[in-house]
Amino acid sequence: MALPAILPYAMPTQAELPANKVAWTPDPTRAALLIHDMQQYFVDAFTPGQSPIVDLLANINRLRSMCHALGIPVIYSAQPGAQKPEDRGLQTQFWGPGMSDGVHKEIVADLAPEEGDIVLTKWRYNAFRKTNLLERLQEQGRDQLIICGIYAHIGVLMTTCDAFMQDIEPFFVADAVADFSREDHEMAMSYAAKRCAVTLTTQGMLDALGKAQAEQSEAKAAAEVSASSEAPGAGESLTIEHLRVQIAELLHEAPGNLGDDDDLIHDWGMDSVRVMSLVERFRRGGAEVTFVELAERPTIAQWWSLLLAKAKPALPNIDYFAVQRG
Repeated sequence: MALPAILPYAMPTQAELPANKVAWTPDPTRAALLIHDMQQYFVDAFTPGQSPIVDLLANINRLRSMCHALGIPVIYSAQPGAQKPEDRGLQTQFWGPGMSDGVHKEIVADLAPEEGDIVLTKWRYNAFRKTNLLERLQEQGRDQLIICGIYAHIGVLMTTCDAFMQDIEPFFVADAVADFSREDHEMAMSYAAKRCAVTLTTQGMLDALGKAQAEQSEAKAAAEVSASSEAPGAGESLTIEHLRVQIAELLHEAPGNLGDDDDLIHDWGMDSVRVMSLVERFRRGGAEVTFVELAERPTIAQWWSLLLAKAKPALPNIDYFAVQRG
């Protein structure tokens, strides 16, 4: 019932990926990275120094480095050693008692968590089961999950499916997961692409994140230019109508078309890049709002109430608008 010895096999290439049914794109402001069960016990089943384990470690490191650079949360799942029978449950009947309470349970040294990373204790195949992974994602306003690690057709796939069923967009990184065999690996990435995720390569993910970051930086710069040239001068105040005009400009709509109680995200297509540009603009104006607060209250009326609640007294010689109370 122990883990099988895994023979070497080649990682899938871009040309070998299955066709995706959806066209989700990763967003650095929405995504989190899950490094799934990269513990010594599971890694020891692979042939050292050969594919897929060599590629797996290298590709996860590339993903992790990019996520750290972009401020994307990095989350690890790790099973405990020496589990009690009542904690391990039915897994004992398939896999035996599992790992010991020693070096086996440690995350491999090449991927050791860094300061600020999150490590979740995991009890079942699915990293959402009996953990607070969902709550962690919600706390940070994350509704996308980049998934890598082992084993592809077991815990990685189960976690991918559950993310999908909780309306979290999963990204299954096909050459940053590994499995018992190439056949199992192909089954997992095919199922993910056809049923619950976007399947892509490590390089594809890095390119997509880099492109999204560049677009967001450009949007932020454009918003700063717009704010400096169009915001009210010193002594002037932001009104709800001025707020409506700002939002209409971002959406390329006439201000009169936007109702106070319209859902700006679902009805008018206000995306995360535009929301972030407003967050920065409001903060420069003295209202310390967050992306999550705006996303949870996506109407002009709710945003106006939030700005009134968050506004700080105007400071002397600050040439940004002050929110008018009353």
